[in-house]
Amino acid sequence: MPTLLHIDSSPRAASVSSFLASVFVEKWTQRNPAGRVLHHNSSIERFPYLDEAFIDASFTPEAERTAAQKAALAFSDQMVDELLDADVVVLGVPMWNLSIPASLKAWIDLIVREGRTFAFTEQGAAPLTPPGKRVYVFSARGGAYPVGTPFQDFDQQEPYLRRILGVIGLTRVEFISAEHQSDGPQAAAQGLARAKCAIDALAE
Repeated sequence: MPTLLHIDSSPRAASVSSFLASVFVEKWTQRNPAGRVLHHNSSIERFPYLDEAFIDASFTPEAERTAAQKAALAFSDQMVDELLDADVVVLGVPMWNLSIPASLKAWIDLIVREGRTFAFTEQGAAPLTPPGKRVYVFSARGGAYPVGTPFQDFDQQEPYLRRILGVIGLTRVEFISAEHQSDGPQAAAQGLARAKCAIDALAE
């Protein structure tokens, strides 16, 4: 059965990014009635940040890991397994301070694992995730950062996500953003409407 992995990262009940992601997931579920959806909210679930125990365990060869080291990696292993099983990945990502929430960075640190999702080679990082996965990123932004404008370089969200996801082989990434969410009710509503229209236009 097809599997969709849905990761939200806003703690807000009225989150625009989570709303957009949910609209897409609902449409995907309608098209894939036998499909499976795995859903997490990295902020609400308080995804753990990497600590010394995790780092020591991850650099220990698998055959030599102690029970405590295996336990330190258990949640990361679950997150990696879910990612590897997924055919489609959906991220709900508010823009915070020009980038992403710390909790989403925690998820990224849990899944970008040498030996599991990528390997170092003489040519650089080689992805280990199965090819062809689709990734949809639904973002809410206070303003707008059009290419070719003085605001372009303030967008540290999309370039970072494209680069880090590419390290593990996720290169089919589509971004849909509800912009101008801090520019007054009318501008926010227009930005949200444009994002919903973009979701309607997506062809799976």
